[in-house]
Order: sequence, then C-alpha cells, then structure tokens
Amino acid sequence: MIEIKGLTKSFGHKRVLDDVTVTFEDGEIVGIIGPSGTGKTTMIKCMLGMENIDAGTVTINQKQIPHRAVLGEIGYMAQSDALYEDLTARENLKFFAQIYITKSKQIDQRIAWCAEKVNLTQDLDQLVKNFSGGMKRRLSLAISFLQDPQILILDEPTVGIDPKLRKSVWEDLYTFKNEGKSILVTTHVLDEADRCDKLLLMNHGKIVAQGTPAEIKSQYEAATIEEVFLKMGDDEE
Repeated sequence: MIEIKGLTKSFGHKRVLDDVTVTFEDGEIVGIIGPSGTGKTTMIKCMLGMENIDAGTVTINQKQIPHRAVLGEIGYMAQSDALYEDLTARENLKFFAQIYITKSKQIDQRIAWCAEKVNLTQDLDQLVKNFSGGMKRRLSLAISFLQDPQILILDEPTVGIDPKLRKSVWEDLYTFKNEGKSILVTTHVLDEADRCDKLLLMNHGKIVAQGTPAEIKSQYEAATIEEVFLKMGDDEE
C-alpha cells in the first residue's frame, strides 16, 4: 500500500503539488492523468525520494520514504529513457539486473523473460544508440520488470509503442495486478485510462477527481475520458 498525505512541493515560487493526499491499494492499476505540467511526474519523483518535499509524507508498506529497502521493491520507468547508448540492450539489462540479482543464471533467465515481454528478443545484441525511440521505450519498460517488483511505477510507458505491443503490455500489467502488485501509470493515451481500475485526475498540482473510469465520467457527465479533459478545461474558463 502507498499512502501520500499532505504532499506539497514548490519549485521557486511555483507550487507544483498542493496538499496531495491519496492512497494506492495493492492489486490495482491506477491511472494518473491530467494536462502536461500538472504535477504527475513530480508526484512520482517525490514518491521515489528523487525530490525533496516541502511538506507531507509518503509511506510505502508502512515505511516512510526515502527508505532504501522499500525502493528495491519498486520497478520504475521514467518519462525519459535512462539508457547506456554505447552498450547493447542485453548489456543494459545485465547492468541493472546485477543490482537486484546475484546469480548469473537467474540474471540470464530474467533478461530473456523481460526481453520477450516487450518483443526485444531478436534485438538484444544491438547497440542501444541504433534503436528507434519506440525500441528504447520498450527496453526501459523491460528494465522496470527485472527484479519482479511488488510495485510498478510507469511514467508514460506506451509512448512510441505500436498498438499490438501496447495491448500485450497491458495484458502483462493485468497479470501483475492479479499477483497482488500495485501498478501506477501516467498516460496521455486516453483510451488506456479506461483499462485502469482507478483514475486519479490532477490539475494545477491538485487531485480534482478520483474513482473508477465510470465514476469519473459520471462526475463530469462525459461519455469518454477525452470529454472529461475538455470539460475540465471549460470549467477553468
């Protein structure tokens, strides 16, 4: 379980997160959605201890963040790829796997499993600098799976990924969810929002709505999540 209470964060005079309080339960997929610049990525970084917070707390499995042991249970995929371009995909995976796994045989098995999940098996020995943008996103996603984490936090995981593979990724996320894992996904692909168990709608650093996709659409009297966005913009005018 992830609990955020009163989370507040500013950069200079700009308040990016404003007294955010929310709980994420085990065994559910939560979509964090909202306009660009509304604080989604900053909230994730605060959850991971990557940003100092001005006020509030983040607790994961009853341990306050930052906490090194807890962070080892989290698979994280950033919005920007953090890869070693002069290494192959296999070498990138091995580098990150060695942080969590000590036995070489287990590392090789895990690399094979993760590569297969994102359809990179045939490209493992290519240099990453020769990868397309979509292939780099897939490699970043594979890295987030490596340690079989209890919590997955994925920032725009399907950007640049073709629809067939996107469908496959979501099937894997459902499998992870059924294993009791917590999965947090930020996305601008609004049709993906309907695949989540719960949505968190953010605007101007605040949570403006949360609930199932059906509940969110009902609250805004909208037929689609895209329509929710449009109505949210109209409310500001």
